[in-house]
Amino acid sequence: MYVVTGGAGFIGSNIVCALEEQGAGKVIVCDRLHEADKWRNVAKRGLWDVVAPENLFEFLDENASNIEAVIHMGAISSTTETDVDLIMDTNFHLSLDIWHWCTQHRVRLVYASSAATYGDGALGFDDDGSLDALAALRPLNAYGWSKNLFDHRVARMIADNEPRPPQWAGLKFFNVYGPNEYHKGRMRSVVSQVFPNARDGGTATLFKSHNPDYEDGGQLRDFVWVGDCVDIVQWLLKTPGVSGLFNCGTGQARSFKDLTHAVYGALGQEAEIEYVDTPVEIRAKYQYFTQANMDRIRAAGYDKPFTSLEDGVREYVTGFLNTDDPYR
Repeated sequence: MYVVTGGAGFIGSNIVCALEEQGAGKVIVCDRLHEADKWRNVAKRGLWDVVAPENLFEFLDENASNIEAVIHMGAISSTTETDVDLIMDTNFHLSLDIWHWCTQHRVRLVYASSAATYGDGALGFDDDGSLDALAALRPLNAYGWSKNLFDHRVARMIADNEPRPPQWAGLKFFNVYGPNEYHKGRMRSVVSQVFPNARDGGTATLFKSHNPDYEDGGQLRDFVWVGDCVDIVQWLLKTPGVSGLFNCGTGQARSFKDLTHAVYGALGQEAEIEYVDTPVEIRAKYQYFTQANMDRIRAAGYDKPFTSLEDGVREYVTGFLNTDDPYR
């Protein structure tokens, strides 16, 4: 039995799909579906149950002897969320409660951290899980801070040799794109946002650069295909001896211009791009470069190659976005 919190969300629902396809057994989603189409992310899955977050620990207690792992993807993931108490309740306190439950019941735990913990990237993007390295990071928003706070708490518990789950792994997700992100609105990947314009023969809109070191559209991100993230989670579940904090990217930064050309190219079109000013309210906190250092997870034994930007975008566009049913 596998419990996936945030299992109806973007990354979580892709993990749920993979668990079902590999015949992992009973899969339980813990999530809120709300009133929109988020339920479609799991509509094709043969779920054992869908549990509301407020009932999670009751379910865990009742099924403790049957649970193989908790995959904790649930979070307030909006980088513009201003209710910091809500962020703390969900991203820190709930995560800590799940950690303690998994420790007590000897259940493995994989949880979502974020590349937002790296802030402006001035200290690089090395997934050093030591106390000193995590304490030095300066996230730019409350979401990134909450994720780093939990990573730091885990590092403290490990350093103090406190009890821990039999396997634990935190994944610092970079710029993930792929199917089932449609409910995220403005937080969807740029692939999803550019696609309608490309499909209809229109012009894509990207932010201008306000940094002299980068041309318009030359801002760089580590864009990672969601299937690669799922592969890392599956590898961890099959490799119980590996624990730690790991980046989840590709190790190669690409520009928003590259990404936009890949979307148009997947449709056999030439890209048309218009550049607009980056909103003033986010300009001071805008990241111009992210690139995951993937050495640590490679050293742990993960050797599968990562999907290129062009191949990942092509699969997303032709296999999902440009079809009658874009859901996985």
